[in-house]
Amino acid sequence: MNTQVAKNFVITLDYHVTDPDGEVVDEGREPLIYLHGGYDDIFPLIEESLQGKKIGESVKVKLQPDEAFGEYDAEMVQVEPRKDFPKEIEVGMQFEGGPEEGEEDEIVIYRVTEIADDKVVLDGNHPLAGMALIFTCTVTAIRPASAEELEHGHVHNPDDDEETCH
Repeated sequence: MNTQVAKNFVITLDYHVTDPDGEVVDEGREPLIYLHGGYDDIFPLIEESLQGKKIGESVKVKLQPDEAFGEYDAEMVQVEPRKDFPKEIEVGMQFEGGPEEGEEDEIVIYRVTEIADDKVVLDGNHPLAGMALIFTCTVTAIRPASAEELEHGHVHNPDDDEETCH
């Protein structure tokens, strides 16, 4: 079968991500499965470079920060009183934060980056924000998307409970 990556196909990729110096950022232990064709399931530049590829073909795509996880935003860093947090707080823990005044209602995940005597530093940036990233992907499977997947605009895992799909 000579199937190519095309709109409305479900694509499975083996991938890994490095920074421009070759340091591994994400070794891609799990394959990446996405719905191809502008459904925002994957970064647009990667999707464009995969268009027309066949199983076994690879692409290497360099994404600038604004094409990946965004520029680093210093305003997303907050210093909070230590007393507002659980006793067993550690660097690397994550907390959900609500929107600031006047922002949309999106939940921000804040990562604890530093703990001082009476202060905790929280960073709401994605851990890879501000980094250029190099994605190396190999197409390992291509299948037509189901009508339901097309209707919902994303891949359905056979193990997913139908109730969890929004």
